[in-house]
Amino acid sequence: MEEEGPVSPRTQSRRVALQALYQWQMNHDEPFDIIKQFSEDGLLTDVDAPLFRDLLNSVSGQVTELDAIFAPFLDRAVAMIDPVEKNILRMGVYELQSKPEIPYRVVINESVELAKRFGAEDSHKYINGVLDKVALELRSLEKTQMD
Repeated sequence: MEEEGPVSPRTQSRRVALQALYQWQMNHDEPFDIIKQFSEDGLLTDVDAPLFRDLLNSVSGQVTELDAIFAPFLDRAVAMIDPVEKNILRMGVYELQSKPEIPYRVVINESVELAKRFGAEDSHKYINGVLDKVALELRSLEKTQMD
């Protein structure tokens, strides 16, 4: 594996948020308890804490709405998507929808990098394709100006 350079606090926030969302989904732990545990375990030292908390709380609280946004662009039912990829899609859709200050290309790139790091082989291609279609729907003006 390639040696990784310095990681920005925002990138690290997304990585840790993905792990927290996975724990939330698998164990049904409350987000507050996950934040407390991650803090006690020293996992929040190099993160943008407000972004981490926002991603965990907002994504876990809007699962149905987020899934409904990306579901039309899937080739199978949402329930059939791997839990890691599903949470990457949810985070990406949340940021595309709720964080207009973050360029859509940054959101997609960060999501693709999460998939490369934590997802199944080639899942990054699937994530890229789905989020690109979501971006066209949610950020059509920005996307047409950039492309």
